[in-house]
Amino acid sequence: MTVETETCIVTRPRPWHAAIAGLSALLLGIGLSRFAFTPLIPALVQVGWFTAAQAGYLGATNLAGYLVGAAIARRAACHVEAMTLVKAAMIVGAASFVACAAPLGFTWCFAWRLISGIIGGVLMVLAPTAVLATTPPERRGRVAGIIFTGVGAGIALSGTAVPWLVRAGLPTTWSTLGAIGGLLTALAWGGWPRTAIVPAARQPATRLMLTPTVVLLVASYGMLGLAFASPTVYWTDFVARGLDLGLGVGGFYWMVLGVGAACGPVLTGFVAERLGFARTYALILVVFSLCIGAPAVWAGTPVLLLSSFGVGACGLATTSLGSGRAGELVPIEQHRRLWGWMTIAYAVVYAAGGYVCAFIFARTGSYAALFALGAAMALLSALLAWLSARNGRVAIPR
Repeated sequence: MTVETETCIVTRPRPWHAAIAGLSALLLGIGLSRFAFTPLIPALVQVGWFTAAQAGYLGATNLAGYLVGAAIARRAACHVEAMTLVKAAMIVGAASFVACAAPLGFTWCFAWRLISGIIGGVLMVLAPTAVLATTPPERRGRVAGIIFTGVGAGIALSGTAVPWLVRAGLPTTWSTLGAIGGLLTALAWGGWPRTAIVPAARQPATRLMLTPTVVLLVASYGMLGLAFASPTVYWTDFVARGLDLGLGVGGFYWMVLGVGAACGPVLTGFVAERLGFARTYALILVVFSLCIGAPAVWAGTPVLLLSSFGVGACGLATTSLGSGRAGELVPIEQHRRLWGWMTIAYAVVYAAGGYVCAFIFARTGSYAALFALGAAMALLSALLAWLSARNGRVAIPR
């Protein structure tokens, strides 16, 4: 039996420009669209735009949008050229910030937070695979690190800029983020691989076997969604209101988290080129669990500093390492499919986890419970990653 497939002819962009384009896409779609909202939560509550519960649900809504975007990205790329989708997503992402500058109520902001989550999911699935497809195998570790540094750069930027911008008002803050998004879109525009889709009607289809190795990897990456939900939604609010240290201090620790997130993927990328993605991924997950759970035991300044940096570094490193591990298991032309599965699994748990965390916090008001839950999920993810590595190295397509 034969089915229709498609072959991509790829034209390489200028050296490293593709990596910078991937970095810009994730900086906009994830680093700013998702994570800039976290340091905004205390200000949104203080000026009365939303209640604390509403702000938490808006953060979770972005995660739900991410699930939708991750789920539709690969199928949408079968009908519209992937680079066209990526460019359109970046434009809409920048526009979503400007739309949120208007204080038109919860429903209006809910819709745009959902949209920003969708474009984040689309960019996460399509942008890294487009760049890695043009990257030599021996350089994929460092290039993946550069791409996913965009998320950490967005966190660091938002942690630095948002507490300062809110002094000029929330509309100014949202509009400035929109302007930054426009600049990132322009920077990335010429760096994407140029592809032509050529129908190949008589090529046999290939699909991945659901080996234990693949299933455990997808499950491990999915569990990270719940592990990462509590610190990414509540970290700044925990410092600013939970510890009563104020928005400025909360923004500082969020900036530290962002610096860690910017460093983590690059540093672990070099380590993975020596130890392999499987081993590095499992080890980083154990450290990630410790960093999430530490403030639930003691929230002193040394712990807050180490935890902030470690959550950022390990949390974003797991993304680049997970993508790299997928590349170890399958041929690069099937990387988008497996990475899409992993992203969807992560998004499902992340979206559910965001609402679970919002529900738990609304009922208990306990940040410690949220961080303990996140730490437990990261440890479970580490166990699944270790079992995946033990079950084998290569998933054979058929």
